[in-house]
Amino acid sequence: MKKVAVLISGRGSNLGSLIAAQEGSYKIILVISNNADAAGLERAAAAGIATLIVPHAGKTRDSFDGELDAALRAAGAEIVVLAGFMRILSDGFVRGWEGKLVNIHPSLLPAYKGIKVHERVIEARETLSGASVHFVVPELDAGPVIAQARVPVHPSDTPDALAARVLGVEHQLYPEALTLLAKGKVRLEKGLAVFTDTP
Repeated sequence: MKKVAVLISGRGSNLGSLIAAQEGSYKIILVISNNADAAGLERAAAAGIATLIVPHAGKTRDSFDGELDAALRAAGAEIVVLAGFMRILSDGFVRGWEGKLVNIHPSLLPAYKGIKVHERVIEARETLSGASVHFVVPELDAGPVIAQARVPVHPSDTPDALAARVLGVEHQLYPEALTLLAKGKVRLEKGLAVFTDTP
């Protein structure tokens, strides 16, 4: 069973789905937030998971990331999951956790990297959007994709409506992708997601 740490900044919606899906392949041992008011901390505590607040204010990125790294390694984390963590991590941190660091993004990567995804999808009159779980690499939202799920984009959609529909598939997709990684059925190799024994 792989020991997992989750980094959050807010409500911990995806964290909740990851907690609920713990089934023997992974166990969440620590939840860290840069925001002391993050509701996800209460969600973690209610599930009996250790929590830690590492504020970023007044620190350089390298200093902040150094504190995160030290806390993760002290806890014995083997996989680090970003779940609504609103900080860009330094290249050094990302390389230090290469192949063990994953994120979920609310688009069908490589399309619509970055922010304001749903607004941009609607403006472009796309008919499909979705979510992608990917390995984190130094370039933003550019890591190899582990899993994706699609949702329709309706002509009447607002960004909030589309975001809610995408979030619904995120809650199923993220635990599935994390389970693949924890079971060793996907790995990062030479910049690619390499799968073993999967359909």
